[in-house]
Amino acid sequence: MRTATYIGDHTVQTAEATPVQPERGQVQIAVAYTGLCGTDLHIIHGSMDGRVTRPLAFGHEMSGTIAAIGESVTEWAVGDAVTVMPLQWDGSCPACQAGHSHICQNLVFVGIDSPGSLQELWTVPEDLLVRLPAGISLKHAALAEPVAVAVHDVRRSELAAGDKVVVVGGGPIGVLIATVARHAGAEVTVIEPEPGRRAQIAGLGFATIDPRAEDQVEVVEKWTDGAGADVVFEVSGAAQAVLGATALAKVRGTLVVVAIHPVPREIDLQRLFWRELRILGARVYQRTDFEEAVRLLGEGVIPADELISQVVPLDGIPAAVDDLENGRALKVLVAVGAEE
Repeated sequence: MRTATYIGDHTVQTAEATPVQPERGQVQIAVAYTGLCGTDLHIIHGSMDGRVTRPLAFGHEMSGTIAAIGESVTEWAVGDAVTVMPLQWDGSCPACQAGHSHICQNLVFVGIDSPGSLQELWTVPEDLLVRLPAGISLKHAALAEPVAVAVHDVRRSELAAGDKVVVVGGGPIGVLIATVARHAGAEVTVIEPEPGRRAQIAGLGFATIDPRAEDQVEVVEKWTDGAGADVVFEVSGAAQAVLGATALAKVRGTLVVVAIHPVPREIDLQRLFWRELRILGARVYQRTDFEEAVRLLGEGVIPADELISQVVPLDGIPAAVDDLENGRALKVLVAVGAEE
């Protein structure tokens, strides 16, 4: 079978490998599509070399069909359409014991800490599988993982119908958060400096703010009659955005930190104190979020075709990474085993 692996030094290599046969409690998936995300870019850049074992077949946003099942697997059959929730927890740490296994203190993120889905045949434990509804496009289903992130973020925020929401950062996760929040009844404005992305976001029906040309605080205050936003999602990962995010929230508003920040950031604690703001972290997802993500995709709530900029073959990953890094693509799928 063919795989795409990170071998170090900013290099992704396509090669032949021997499939891992499913053992007891495992299934082998014929991977159709794998999405590339920001974490994958961090891997390729070498930013996670201290964590990943090389060579690594990375990738964790995927869809496919079951190709083989191991002993004792009874709930799944060859040909079932699936995606994978790529989290493995130990069940024994304090976080797991408190009911927060999705952020286990010893969490294994599949596709980072163990081999991922950029391989034509991928063997995983059966309890990672999430069933896909009949009729859903495997191309669309490859977005289940990032949609699950957005579902979890919105659920963490506890926003209500009619709330005014600001999303800071209009990348794939920002657009998905905006979409899920709107579906929940919120009014949404997205702050995004890149003109191409801003135009695409406006085309999806969202109000936008160009932070380079407009005073974002002034625009939000005018929109909210001076109150500020009920919920602000910080998705950009930019230091200046974090510093300014608290100024966008209303009295007792909520700031949800979604972006992964590689270093500590400054934050306006005076504003936090003065308006009694609430700050929440939102990391990964739970199974209920994945199931909701699959439902939203199946019902057409998520504008999947508009979000998927390109579909490339395995050996097209380096060029796709360049497009992602330079703002020429929003979401890229790799056709691992699908025919394009």
